Amino acid sequence: MKYFSLNNDSTPVEFNEATILGQAPDKGLYFPAEIPSLPSGFISSLPTLSKEEIGLAVMKPYTRDSIPEEKLSTIISETLNFDIPLVSISENISALELFHGPTLAFKDVGARFMSRCLGYFSRNENNKITVLVATSGDTGGAVADGFFGVEGVEVVILYPSGKVSPVQEQQLTTYGGNIHTLEIQGDFDACQRIVKQAFTDKELREKLFLTSANSINVARWLPQQIYYFLALKQWAEETAPVFSVPSGNFGNICAGILAWKSGLPVSHFIAACNANDVVPSYLQSGEYHPMTAKATISNAMDVGDPSNFGRILQIFGHALPLVTKKLSGYSVSDDETRGTIRNVYHDHQYLLDPHGAVGYFAAEKYLDQHPGLKAIVLETAHPVKFPESIEKITGETIPYPSQVEKIMGRVKKATLLPPDYLSIKSFLMAL
Repeated sequence: MKYFSLNNDSTPVEFNEATILGQAPDKGLYFPAEIPSLPSGFISSLPTLSKEEIGLAVMKPYTRDSIPEEKLSTIISETLNFDIPLVSISENISALELFHGPTLAFKDVGARFMSRCLGYFSRNENNKITVLVATSGDTGGAVADGFFGVEGVEVVILYPSGKVSPVQEQQLTTYGGNIHTLEIQGDFDACQRIVKQAFTDKELREKLFLTSANSINVARWLPQQIYYFLALKQWAEETAPVFSVPSGNFGNICAGILAWKSGLPVSHFIAACNANDVVPSYLQSGEYHPMTAKATISNAMDVGDPSNFGRILQIFGHALPLVTKKLSGYSVSDDETRGTIRNVYHDHQYLLDPHGAVGYFAAEKYLDQHPGLKAIVLETAHPVKFPESIEKITGETIPYPSQVEKIMGRVKKATLLPPDYLSIKSFLMAL
């Protein structure tokens, strides 16, 4: 499988090189040269297949010529070694719980897959690989856990100071070793701009073997397709589901759309956004206007210029009518998010996190206009990661799962820096 740059000014590469580079030399995102079709009978056999068999079938076409099937099978098994259950909430809406991994967030799937791929690819490298990543909340924790102790790999994580939850910050800042955390005095978009600038800095790239672990990286983005298939494995309805996806940088929903393009039955996709409504506005007007990110209680989605939306446009051939036929967008306010958490908890005894609540609200709105359909909301993070919001809304304390208990007493290890590229470059050059 070859991967080409969406800027169309770089030589196509294999999966291993696309993973190591992260971003193409022309600053474009890598995209598969072909979208594979699912094997005949694969969808009908989903209920009889294991998670590992599904994951291997989905990812094998994307990694061929780069990872032997036996090694890929091991990577898939280690990536999916936790439950991903589909839980019914109401008559028409279910939640796909993606928060049962080590850092209680959906990013665990992509981060674990990518870390194991990079570990395999770096086995014969003389120079260390430096993973540079910006996070709005959950990515950094998943990357830190996935890469901690991986030989031949150093990780540098940038996160916006004061804009992640206490649990998220503990997951970001308490590893040490080969995990280096930079607390940036700015928002996520500032962190992301710095990371993008680093990848275009010739002097820095001559010194460091840089790659990214954000969802711009194909090894982070592509394996997210797997849990859409796992949702369908557990789906008992005759009509294909509507997927409502909490969306920030749009890698998650893009993976789902790619899975649909390969043959996964899906009635519709909903991009459930908070006040950062660049994509919902585009779907309404046809005009794309990046914005400065606004802070919300669903902080991992506070993205004003989502990188992966270009990949979605590529899947649809940049034809807006085709995009809007399969994808709708909703912008959900903090008050609507709080109200949804409160109502779902009261009416259905199910506790949503703020991101899942955005997805749930958007799903309700869409289903009101499309009776007869049923939806799956991607519950992307455990509510315990947002205790101030959740406990204020419900009036109850959320007990810590075991994954959180073991990290809350650890000492924070982070370097506070201004949102200034030269400051971050100096830190990287000194690694």
